[in-house]
Amino acid sequence: MRHLIACLALLFWANTVMAEDRVVAGLSQHSVSLTTGFSGSELFVYGAVRPDPNTAERPHDVIVAISGPSERLTVRRKVREFGIWINGPGVEIDEAPSYYAVASTRPLDEAVSWTEDLRHGIRLDRAIRLIDAPDWVTDREDYRAAVARIRGEEGLYAILPGHVKLTENTLFETRIKLPANLTEGDYQARVFLLRDKVVQDIFTETVEVRRAGIGRWIYTAAQEWPALYGIASIIVALTAGWLASAFFRTFFAN
Repeated sequence: MRHLIACLALLFWANTVMAEDRVVAGLSQHSVSLTTGFSGSELFVYGAVRPDPNTAERPHDVIVAISGPSERLTVRRKVREFGIWINGPGVEIDEAPSYYAVASTRPLDEAVSWTEDLRHGIRLDRAIRLIDAPDWVTDREDYRAAVARIRGEEGLYAILPGHVKLTENTLFETRIKLPANLTEGDYQARVFLLRDKVVQDIFTETVEVRRAGIGRWIYTAAQEWPALYGIASIIVALTAGWLASAFFRTFFAN
């Protein structure tokens, strides 16, 4: 009910703007805390469409894209040498989002044109960039596809056609899962309103993903004081081993 009221408020606001296709949206949360017990979350995206009265009878599409911080990474292909499989030479991916999910009212091929997709970078293959590959790489698309496949299996990439529910060409909603293995950083939520495969309006919002509690302290210590963190880890391991040994000697001695 709370989200429905918010949608109706957004719709009322949208009806006060000029006669153009407009979209307004809201998120169920704008921050996610990565605690030691974090097992994943869900982002509820909702909003309203204000169609241009001159084209109100023509259906619209809504695409919701959530992207995490981009990073460089190396992809290696398995090669067979002397009868065994080993990792071959690495290919560095220039840019790949740590998390990417795209939900839409229809399959992307039916919702957005190739030109609009190129302009706004909506599809996943636009987000994974391999610009300067070595000369010996003749199938660079395979390496980009490998990134999408591996991270898809880890729950970090998701393509969700039909997961955006658009009611009466006015109110829309979708739920996108956030896995437990999220990377800390600022996540960008983009909502695209389209008509005839052309983007009419865009709504953008930021979701902050931050470590909290003891997990924050451990991560900061490992990054900023690696030597001290390593020494502390060894001391904790030795202490735990000694305590376990003393326990068994005391209570289970022959």
